[in-house]
Amino acid sequence: MMQNLESIREKAIEETKMKIEEDISHFLASHKECPAFQDYLSERSGFFQQIWLNTWLNKVTNNILRSHKKSFLRSKGYEVEGVDKKILNKMFRNEVRNERPFHVREWVQENAPDEQEWETRHRKERERYLKEMEERLTASKRKGVQKEILYFLEQKVEDQELNWYLELRYIFSKKIVSDLNSKPKYKQIDPFALEDKLEEQGMLSNHDFTTVSDILKEFTGSIHKKSEQWERNLWEYETYQFPYERFISSCTENVISSYVCENLPADILVSYKEIYGRELSQEQVIKWAQPVILKEKTLFFNWIREEYVVDLMELAAVPFDIEEHLSLYRTALEKRLQLKEEEEALLKEKQEEDARILHDIFGQEYSPSQRKGIEYVLHIGETNTGKTHKALTRMKAAESGIYLAPLRLLALEVFDKLNSEGVPCRLKTGEEEKEVGGARHMACTVEMFHEKNDYEVVVIDEAQMLADQDRGFSWYKAITKARAKEVHIIGSENVRTLLLGLVGEEQVQIHNYEREIPLQVEKKEFKLKHAKQGDAIVCFSRKKVLDTASRLQNNGHKVSMIYGSMPPETRKKQMMQFITGKTKVIVATDAIGMGLNLPIRRIVFLENDKFDGTRRRLLTSQEVKQIAGRAGRKGIYEAGKIAFTKDIKKMTHLLTQDDPSLKTFAIAPTSNVFERFQRYYHDLDTFFELWDRYDSPYGTEKASLTEERELYGLVRGTDIEARLSLNDLYGFLHLPFSKKENKLTQQWLDSMHAIVNDEELPEPDISNKNLEHKEISYKAVGLHLLLLYRLGRQTEAYYWERTRQEIADGVHESLRTEVKGLSKKCRNCGKKLPPNFGFPICDRCHALKRKRRERKKG
Repeated sequence: MMQNLESIREKAIEETKMKIEEDISHFLASHKECPAFQDYLSERSGFFQQIWLNTWLNKVTNNILRSHKKSFLRSKGYEVEGVDKKILNKMFRNEVRNERPFHVREWVQENAPDEQEWETRHRKERERYLKEMEERLTASKRKGVQKEILYFLEQKVEDQELNWYLELRYIFSKKIVSDLNSKPKYKQIDPFALEDKLEEQGMLSNHDFTTVSDILKEFTGSIHKKSEQWERNLWEYETYQFPYERFISSCTENVISSYVCENLPADILVSYKEIYGRELSQEQVIKWAQPVILKEKTLFFNWIREEYVVDLMELAAVPFDIEEHLSLYRTALEKRLQLKEEEEALLKEKQEEDARILHDIFGQEYSPSQRKGIEYVLHIGETNTGKTHKALTRMKAAESGIYLAPLRLLALEVFDKLNSEGVPCRLKTGEEEKEVGGARHMACTVEMFHEKNDYEVVVIDEAQMLADQDRGFSWYKAITKARAKEVHIIGSENVRTLLLGLVGEEQVQIHNYEREIPLQVEKKEFKLKHAKQGDAIVCFSRKKVLDTASRLQNNGHKVSMIYGSMPPETRKKQMMQFITGKTKVIVATDAIGMGLNLPIRRIVFLENDKFDGTRRRLLTSQEVKQIAGRAGRKGIYEAGKIAFTKDIKKMTHLLTQDDPSLKTFAIAPTSNVFERFQRYYHDLDTFFELWDRYDSPYGTEKASLTEERELYGLVRGTDIEARLSLNDLYGFLHLPFSKKENKLTQQWLDSMHAIVNDEELPEPDISNKNLEHKEISYKAVGLHLLLLYRLGRQTEAYYWERTRQEIADGVHESLRTEVKGLSKKCRNCGKKLPPNFGFPICDRCHALKRKRRERKKG
């Protein structure tokens, strides 16, 4: 500490000496006659110690560590623990201020100059002082004359701005005439494509351009430095925007500076010459007047851009006379304003016509119309409360009925159930049709609903799907367009308000359902080793389902599996194994939450979040309820158990909280919309553009049509688009297959070529190599069936339905034989990892990787 103080003291002494020397210089310079050294001591010595004290305290406070300050204060008897920083510094300064002071007066007297040195120093300091005063006076005079010149210019801007522009306009007219008569025109390409040589297409012509702004987009033939990014230059082919901007800039500077030099009052010009010793130049005016000139440059360039080329061509032939050019400009401006008004009127007329067309195409299509003579019956309640059973019981008793399912599997389940109970029922999904003799009932997926068919009873399941952006419109259409005596709508509590808004409250019966089997959340966090008979373990990807099932099987459990891409026939077999007790545990995605009634004792959420196609997010309250509601089966269990692997409190809150009501339903294009669209246009590009522009009614949300657009991009401008009607083309784009699978997309494209060329559809590629290949093959056959049914080729479809059934059987067999072997392996060396190992690489590979990293650092 004391060593630090001594070092700081030496630096403070040196700085104090410098300040005293500066003080002596200032003292001498301020006296016309040389004062005596004793006069300096008498006048200034009172400030010597203050200079030292300020210098010392600043240095010692800023350069001593806080811990050292505390140590110093403790040695003086202070208690410093917990003392505020400001107070600590104040205490330190008070104690250290008198620590070995530097006696300034004594040092000054010891280093007193002799009389001759003192006088010589006075003379030099006085000369320096007088020179500085003279320079300041000159600078002040220069600043004054500069202000006078700028003030003159600023006062003239408003009066002269138009005159300056007229002169510049005339100069530019000659420039543009010269360019249009001598410069080549180049083919337009990407300006950054410097590897491509510009291709000449004749000469520039005034007939090709309306305004100067049109010319600015043309290439000059030169290369222009666009910008600098990431320490590298970006170059592009130069357009006339840049040389014309530079030309206007230069002309503006010349016109304004010339005006100032020619019109500045004589007394200001004389003052300038006296102060600077030279005549005022245009360069000097440009330098001083940059803020004014920059503003005028921008204004004049914007005015030039709007000029009509034909007016400038005529102007170039008229010698410059301010009055004549003013008259020509006003005439051109009046004509331009008139044309602009006409253009705006045409634009407004076009906008009104576009709005009328949009209204005519989409207009009333998406406004629900309440239909008389229909009795709506709402079945509202939680999952697994018998809603669907009650609605189906009424449908079975009716002379005719249709059940609309969210999943093909549920349609199959109802088809089998009704036929087994002696009620003939047909089946229709996008990929299959099954006729049953004398059937007046039908089970189908909701997308297969046809609004022109009559039924006594219509049952619409999972109505909360109304809000789904991609599929919701199918529910909307079924609910609002159904032709029946009774329409039974099944949904969760959060869709109640939305349904009443669609069908009205006058002709509605509402049946409310509550669980008879309570749900109980387990307090202990679930581990996979806790799995027991009757558990349904839920995760949110096919990979996670297979991995979890593999780990359970390797631990001795008999397991069923359910995930979204699984064939419905396979899913049904997996379910039956669990129902009949052949398997004890079922591992599933959230597909289990939609209409699948299984004897589940406990629902286990292995994950609390899911990937929704864009990001991973926490499950919503409705998703948790929909899945959890599958726990507990009346007559089997007294309560349904729910378990979570983490965040039990947060997830329980999601399970028990009230859901906000759904406020919007999805809309999508209909055949009526396409019919009206084709009165005006005949291409899908325009249709997608209009769909984006259409403001859907309050309470609705437009389907994104993302997949349809991507498929359309593959056939735009081809024979496929040319040979198909708009309705047919959109129908093929809208087919429900997995468009993210490149193999299926290519199959679809090959099939489309075959259809328009009247050739046989290419057979789907089938591989039985492993589970993944079989699942892709199943989807490929499913797409083939979609196309066959759309083309009305049911006879062929029967063969492919049998083929698909065989593939589904193969998938079921692979799930039985392959999954157990899906052990986790090290990503680096391929070594088998323990079932519950939490990392993608083994310990050995991790250690090697860490050693390599450490060697690099070393």
